[in-house]
Formats: sequence, structure tokens, C-alpha cells
Amino acid sequence: MGGNSTRILVLNYNGRELLGECLPSVVEAARRSPVPCRVTVVDNGSTDGSLETLARDWPGVGVEVEPNRGLASFNVALARMAEPVVLLLNNDVKLAPDAVGPLLETFDRHPDALFAAPACWTFDGLEYEGMRTRVRTRFGLVQGLCRVPGHEAWVDRPDLTASAGPVLAVDRSKFLALGGYHPIYFPGRIEDLDLGFRGWMAGWRGYYVPESVAYHKGFGSFGPAFGRAGCDLLAARNTLLFAWKNLCGPRLAAHLAWLPARLAFALASRRPGFALALIEALGRLGEVRRARQALAVGRDGWTVRQEAFFQRFHF
Repeated sequence: MGGNSTRILVLNYNGRELLGECLPSVVEAARRSPVPCRVTVVDNGSTDGSLETLARDWPGVGVEVEPNRGLASFNVALARMAEPVVLLLNNDVKLAPDAVGPLLETFDRHPDALFAAPACWTFDGLEYEGMRTRVRTRFGLVQGLCRVPGHEAWVDRPDLTASAGPVLAVDRSKFLALGGYHPIYFPGRIEDLDLGFRGWMAGWRGYYVPESVAYHKGFGSFGPAFGRAGCDLLAARNTLLFAWKNLCGPRLAAHLAWLPARLAFALASRRPGFALALIEALGRLGEVRRARQALAVGRDGWTVRQEAFFQRFHF
């Protein structure tokens, strides 16, 4: 079942209170895992007393301290581990007691699985968050969404998913073969869609597993750090980087054709967020070029596989 052992990694940066709120459920889910399961916090250099709290209150939870690379810190942590399947959690995620088993079973049933994602709800269990992700292109920008029209009918149905954000299980070897989360998106947003897209292009798939359940405190980490406007700016910048890094053919051409109109609208409406996002993204063009070269974007049937991705997950 997903190997003889597994591990849950919890990414943390100055989330002492979130850890106190969420770790009890994570530890209990690990205890009820069908295979031995350890819990490790990957700490991105917290300064809020997170490490001291973990040492005092959670001596059975492992800790690995990394420089703050955002989600890319998972890349380094997984490279040091041996478990074939590992769960990756944000620090604002709770797990249902039996969440681990169904995720692990996915990798036994589907040899092409890159990741498996649970049904995710808000902390109060009243509002669905995902992770059955669908994708569309709107006015030139790619969007990944879970609460799409009619999603209520599909919440309890297993399916493929384009991405999974705050909680997922990954095939460690496939994840590392892809290079993990791409650091170009630091400090965060859109990395999950980028991972899912690159996995699809490599012939691997993401699976939505509603038998597994998690609960997410949306913007629990990013909200206090960046505010709503800052989160929106990061999402816009990284959406641009996603398109420039990954797309080719008519889809990239259409994206580029929409940029002047989007910029003009943002300036005319005195909402400078998109203009600032565009400026920041342009500052990373060197990284974009290197990433496209590494991915061999445009070669070996890239456009055909790219369009198959958007057709499969279109809504």
C-alpha cells in the first residue's frame, strides 16, 4: 500500500499557532495510517518560537530546518528521504483520522500517479475547497479552480485533477524526477498547477480521492504575511510566469495578445496590481528562459500534450 512506510511532512514558517491547532489531527492520522507513518515539520527558518514549541509540546514529531524556499523546501527534504510516498501539508491543514490510507492506495491502483489529493473542506467542514481542480484560460490567463459551476455534483466522485495545493501525497521518485516545486514562484502561489502540468507532460497523473478528507484554513499563512492585495499580486505574477515558462503555440500567442488590453484596463481602472505583477514577472525573464530550455518547451509533441491537458480539465 504505497510502500511499507510513509511520512507526513508539514511545511512551516512562523506558524506556531497553526501548528498547535493542526498537529493533533495530523499526528492522529499518522497513528491510524495502515503502514508506519512518521510526522516531520519542515521549518523554513521560523522566528516566532515554532521550534521551541515543537520541542516542548511535540517531542515525537521530527523537525528539519531549511532556509526559506517556500514550497521548494519540500524538494530538499524529499531528496533525503526513502519513503516511496510522502504526504505534503501546509501548516494550516487538518487531516481526518483515516485520511492517509485512501491516498496511499491510489499509488497501488494507478502506476502513473504523480500525486493523490483528498477532498478538502474549510475548518468548519461547511464549505468545499477542492482538490478536484479544473482549468480554463480567461482573457489570456490560465486559471485553476475547484469550485466550478456544478462542482457540488462531483465532490464525492473520484477523478483526475489538474493540481492540488495545501495537501497532497506524492510519489517521491516522480516528484524528484520533475525537480519538485519550481523555485521561480517563490514565495508562493501557482506552484501546484505548475507541478501538475509538468507531471501531465511527463505522462503522469494527479488523482482526486474523496475517500480521504482534509480541512484547510485558507490563507492561514499567506494572509497574515502578505494581505489580500499581496496575495493577489503574487497570484497574478506567478500566473504570468506559468504561461511564459510552460506554454507554446497558439495558446501562448493568445496569452501574449491579451496582455496589452489587460494592462490598459488595469491602468484605466486605477487598479495597478496587474501592472505591478507584470513588472515583477518581466524581472524574471532570465529564469523563464532557462526553465523553458530545461523543459524543452515546444519540442517532441509538446503542443499536442499541452492541449490535451487543457481539454481534459476544461470547465
